[in-house]
Parts: sequence; structure tokens; C-alpha cells
Amino acid sequence: MGFDVEAVRKQFPALGEGAAHFDGPGGSQTPQVVADAVATTMVSALANRGQVTAAERRADGIVLDARQAMADLLGTDPRGIVFGRSMTQLTYDFARTLAKDWGPGDEVIVTRLDHDANIRPWVQAAEAVGATVRWLDFDPDTSELDDIAPLLSSRTRLVAVTAASNLLGTKPDVEAIAKLVHEAGALVYVDGVHLTPHSPVDARFADFYVCSPYKFFGPHCGVLSASPERLEGLRPDKLLPASDVVPERFEFGTLPYELLAGTTAAVDFLAGLGGTGESRRARLLSSLALLEDYEDGLRSELETRLSEIGGVTLHGHAKRRTSTVLFSVDGVDSKVVAAKLAESGVNAPAGSFYALEASRRLGLGDGGAVRAGMAPYTNQSDVDRLVTAVDLLINSLD
Repeated sequence: MGFDVEAVRKQFPALGEGAAHFDGPGGSQTPQVVADAVATTMVSALANRGQVTAAERRADGIVLDARQAMADLLGTDPRGIVFGRSMTQLTYDFARTLAKDWGPGDEVIVTRLDHDANIRPWVQAAEAVGATVRWLDFDPDTSELDDIAPLLSSRTRLVAVTAASNLLGTKPDVEAIAKLVHEAGALVYVDGVHLTPHSPVDARFADFYVCSPYKFFGPHCGVLSASPERLEGLRPDKLLPASDVVPERFEFGTLPYELLAGTTAAVDFLAGLGGTGESRRARLLSSLALLEDYEDGLRSELETRLSEIGGVTLHGHAKRRTSTVLFSVDGVDSKVVAAKLAESGVNAPAGSFYALEASRRLGLGDGGAVRAGMAPYTNQSDVDRLVTAVDLLINSLD
């Protein structure tokens, strides 16, 4: 079975409003099945998790189902799945917890390719305990990450690195990086927010892997995956009566059951994108492989057609990258370009998208550029509309 984009599009009510959505990297549109899962949970009897009443059992089942769903998506252990308000919140929480064991002389490595949510929490946590921050750069011409080996030493405690740049789409070889980090005796914390919606993932190589369901058609929440054994060794600040069991030890307050139900529905939706296999994990790997190939074809076409328009500059040329295109129009502020595209019914926003270090390194400053991201619902007509809108904008400048 191949990838049927028109069948996929029918499952997204928001597409009925008529816009061509290239804004998925900031948050995807939502299929009806996810909205239904959230709504059904909201109107069902719920209570704090337990096994006495039907409401308690329902809440408990929703949490356990969501842990299993995310473990199937990431290829990890459901006992190591932690839910939080967002990837940013989870990263701040874990940075503070891990930094309890750091001090002067210890070193933390962050990259200029990352979203600030995988930079600033580590920088601030290191500064608070007197640890040293080292920066891994990237080549602005190729958008490839530099070699990490020269920065690693016996003093390295943690490396925070993206699995895919949300600005440029660059996919560093994070498994190779993790191998080097582990050989140095350090931990690796991987931001998988931008990779997870676009590629099959096996997150077992990372000590910590974080992602955001709202980037792959689910509700707004964050997910962290780690081995249960790794989590057992960490002691976060928490309320005295709160559970000390892993992973509940890291989840503060009552979980949002409706969002977790929507997360499970989103994972099931991903598994149904044309993939085959007896298990959900097998269907996810198969579906995401189909999706990756489909989206990459659209990205390649979009880049080729934009490059043929005089006055358009493409940013990002990594050999391995997601279906993300960053571009600017010579002499026109990128926010103006995005506004003009919106007038044509094309949603492709402009900015640094919190990848502030990357945007500055590219010479784009804090204003960034226009980002067009593919999604399972992106079709040929959307690409045509974007290219036409850019062409018309440039012609209007003559």
C-alpha cells in the first residue's frame, strides 16, 4: 500500500478552511479522530488514578495506554515515558535535576543548531552550579553540525543535541554522536521534536529523548523517554506525598487525561498512514518510512522550483534533512513575505522559530526567514500555490 495523501486530507477538518498549511513545524493540524478522543475523555467520568471506581480505572487506563503508545512510537520502554506540559518544561525540569550533580570543572555541551529549548535550560543550569558550557558550531554554508569529538573530555557531563533542526531540517548523525558521548562517560539529551513527525525513530540510543505530540497531530503536551533504570537514579524536587515511583516521580500534579487520550489517538493515526505489520510498532515504522519518502519528494520539488525564481535564497543544504525549506526573498523582510503569502491562502510563517542561535549563525539575525514545512496532508496543489504566490510577490516588486 502506498501513501494516499487525499485519503489523509479528508481526516483533517481544518483543511476545509482552504489554506495551504506549511506551518506544521510549529504545530500540525488535528485529525478528527484525535479531537474525538479528547472530547470523549472530557465528557467521560474521570477521577484520580486508581482501581476502586470506574472513573479511577478509566484514568489509569488512559495513562498506561498513552505510555505504551509513545513507547511504540519511539521504540522504547513504556515504564520510562514521562509526560509534561511541553518539551521546554520537561527539559527545564531535567536540567535542574541533573545539575544537582554538577559543579565547577564539569562541562556541558550545547549546539548552535538547536532550538533554544535544548540550549537555554542547560546553559542556565550549568551557570547556576558553576559548570562550564561549551558550544558545538555548525557550518552556515552546508548547515552540517561540526565534529563533536574535540569538545568531549573526561569533564563532559552532558551533551544536548537536536535530532533534526526545526529551522533548517538538518539531521545530524545523533546515534554516532551518542556513541562518542557515551565513550567519554557523559549523557546525551536529544531534542526529537522536529524529527519525530517525519521519520521512523528508535530512541534507545539516547539517554533522554524528548518530543511534542502537537507536532504529530496530537494535543499540546510534551513527552520524555528514558530507560526506567536511568530515571531511578534521578531525584527531582517534588511534593512530599507525591509518588516516588518511576515515571510518576517526574510528573507534577494530576496528568491531563484528555490530552493523553489524544496522544494515543495521534500515534494510532500515524500507524495508519499506509503502513503494514502485525504490531503497532511495525505499522508505525512502515507508515513513517512511507511518509518520509512522500514528504521528501515534495521538499525536493519545492526547493527546485523556488531556486528557479530569481531573488529567492534558500538556506540549508545538509545531505540529511527533514522536509523543511527555509528561504528568503532578496530585499524583502521575511515577515512581509509571510504576510503576502497568507493573503494568497498560504500559511508559511517567518521568524527564527526559537532557533535563535542558528538564525544568527546563518546571518539572518533574530528575524530569521520564511519556513515551509511539509506534513502528511501537504499535496501537490499546496506546493503549486506556494511557488505561485512567491513568484507573484517577486513580480510585483519589479
